[in-house]
Amino acid sequence: MAEVTGGWKNVEETRVVLGEEGTALLENLDGQDFDFDAGWRLSGTGTWQLTDGDGGQVLRVALTARTRVESRSPETATDTSTLTPPPTYAWSFYVDRDKHDEVRLFFFYGDPDAGNRYVMTRETGS
Repeated sequence: MAEVTGGWKNVEETRVVLGEEGTALLENLDGQDFDFDAGWRLSGTGTWQLTDGDGGQVLRVALTARTRVESRSPETATDTSTLTPPPTYAWSFYVDRDKHDEVRLFFFYGDPDAGNRYVMTRETGS
């Protein structure tokens, strides 16, 4: 758990802070799987839990209090006029290591069969 606690970022100006007591702060986090195509980005507070499964460790993050909704740029988002962002949401991040043995978190976005990964890396100083 100590290796995932702290700040995480993504190149899309996403930030997630995982507190030692199981709290989470989310900024501009996109939906996973097909929800990514809606183009909304959620911010707020919630909780997190690290679980072990047959496929490895999974970090479950739940947004319980939404504070802001943003939209990705028109170049990367599909039509959002018919899709309403959810008031709460849950992500399942897979826990992985890069070639330097550093922990990284990721989930799949878009069509899960395409294998597109939304990767979060440790913030400097976290």
